[in-house]
Amino acid sequence: MARTYVISGSASGIGAETTRRLRDQGHTVVGVDLRNADVNADLSTAEGRDQAVGEAIEAANGSTDAVIACAGVSLFEPLTAKVNYFGAVRLLAGLRPILAKSDAPRAAAISSAATLQSPDPALVEAMLADDEVLSVELAQRFTDSGPFGGYVIYPSSKMALARWIRRQCITPEWAGCGIPLNAVGPGVVKTAMTTELLATKESTEMVDAAMPMPLNYHMGAEAVAELLIYLTSEANTHVTGQLIYIDGGFDAVTRGDNIWS
Repeated sequence: MARTYVISGSASGIGAETTRRLRDQGHTVVGVDLRNADVNADLSTAEGRDQAVGEAIEAANGSTDAVIACAGVSLFEPLTAKVNYFGAVRLLAGLRPILAKSDAPRAAAISSAATLQSPDPALVEAMLADDEVLSVELAQRFTDSGPFGGYVIYPSSKMALARWIRRQCITPEWAGCGIPLNAVGPGVVKTAMTTELLATKESTEMVDAAMPMPLNYHMGAEAVAELLIYLTSEANTHVTGQLIYIDGGFDAVTRGDNIWS
């Protein structure tokens, strides 16, 4: 049965691949992105987030079956927290009321395997407290601390998003309305975001040392798209609150048995 999806980050990377695959399957997709989308809006600002929600609802004719928050950036600056956490959370929460009208509502977002790379606890807690002013202030301190100081903003934003999803998934607003809510945590994906990182042998070796993927190495966007499509399909009735790593084994390399400790 054809379904209606709202997907942020639809113009590039994983969002674009997910959008393409769903449309090829006969589904309707309302794409949201900074440009080249059905809804052009800036998820780094409160005004842009409200615009994205309002225009997506209008474009979807007031009803949608699934929401997938793919929009994200990996910059060593506060913009990363604004888009990756606050943009994703506002989109999911803002569209939840129309999502709840569906007979088979589903929602998912992109977190990251980078959540395993030492997020900053204070920054994560500031985001979870919905304190964007403090989050930006803390992120800026990391940016100002040195050439690579700002990297911690990315895993922190993705950890905060995964924890928000885990907290929300069991509430009356989500579980009570029959909405599975999940996150996926990709390892190294070959998209425009990683082009520069993988441009040279030296930089690729650095990436592989930080995030080894023993199974099948780096992946294409299609691998993540297929997982997102399952999680937001009618077939998924009970998977909720999960951060599902799709990382070629990086999580197993990093944590081993420690996930049960």
